[in-house]
Amino acid sequence: MTDEFTQRLTLSRHATDRRAELRTRPALLDELAADARTRVIVLNKGKALVAGNQLITLTLEQLNAVTPAQSQEIIFLGISTVESSGEPVGTPFLAATVEDSAAGVLGPEQSNWGDLRVLGHELSDRDAGLFTQALALANWHRTHAHAPSNGEATVAGQAGWVRHLPEDESAQVFPRTDPAVIVLVVDDQDRLLMGNNAMWESNRFSLLAGYVEPGESLEAAVIREVFEESGVVVTNPVYLGSQPWPFPQSLMLGFRAQVAAGFDPENHVADGEEILKLRWFTRDELKASLDEIVLPGKVSIARALIEEWLGESLDQEHTWLGQPS
Repeated sequence: MTDEFTQRLTLSRHATDRRAELRTRPALLDELAADARTRVIVLNKGKALVAGNQLITLTLEQLNAVTPAQSQEIIFLGISTVESSGEPVGTPFLAATVEDSAAGVLGPEQSNWGDLRVLGHELSDRDAGLFTQALALANWHRTHAHAPSNGEATVAGQAGWVRHLPEDESAQVFPRTDPAVIVLVVDDQDRLLMGNNAMWESNRFSLLAGYVEPGESLEAAVIREVFEESGVVVTNPVYLGSQPWPFPQSLMLGFRAQVAAGFDPENHVADGEEILKLRWFTRDELKASLDEIVLPGKVSIARALIEEWLGESLDQEHTWLGQPS
């Protein structure tokens, strides 16, 4: 895959060394609290504190001034590998989720709470990686507060990278990632198949996608999901690239697949539950339809795959939330 394509995968960018070997150090968070360089990414309701297209980072002293230290769940994200926003190479980064009462008083007047799906493509490599990582981990902590084996409450350990029973650190639960395939389906005329999902407005179209099932290969998931949603038989799935999608905890795996020889591509049938409409597009038809249809936002891997097939970038400025950027 080309470097141009991988650069389109905006949430796959990063400029932080995660330093996983440090997480098991018992006093790591205390050491980072004593380090004047340490900065904190702050989240509230799945959004991060931003000013324009930059993350606002706080010192732990600033964070502690608005929310009690004992109520914080701190996550170690890593060490920066680039200078950005005046913060040098080697800056340690943490993440913390704050309650509404603290969210209302944090940050300068020009700041706001930004949604990754809206502004992810506008962020620097460092900020895109930090926001994506912090949100994925925060979502995991929020949904895994109890042990799956017995329902008992768990606590965070290893600087936010495991949860375990309070009295048994060996009973560990690790962060979860759900793999999902997303497919660039093309026919023998190199037309692109897109569908309208039941959860979207009627003129929004994207690529077909779905979760990988237990005991299933990625390639088998491509063939199954495309057939289930469209009735189209595809063959030869080819992996193109991946992007995390922390809403709440997915990893999107991009594939290209060809309509099987002998299958009439016009014999497609939307499943009527997830997918309501299906359309084939030539490149010219897609570009001519941009005033009629809404494509995935620039932050999504779907948009990157569509533009890779098209051979050029598109100017349409809608976000994945269906609103102008």
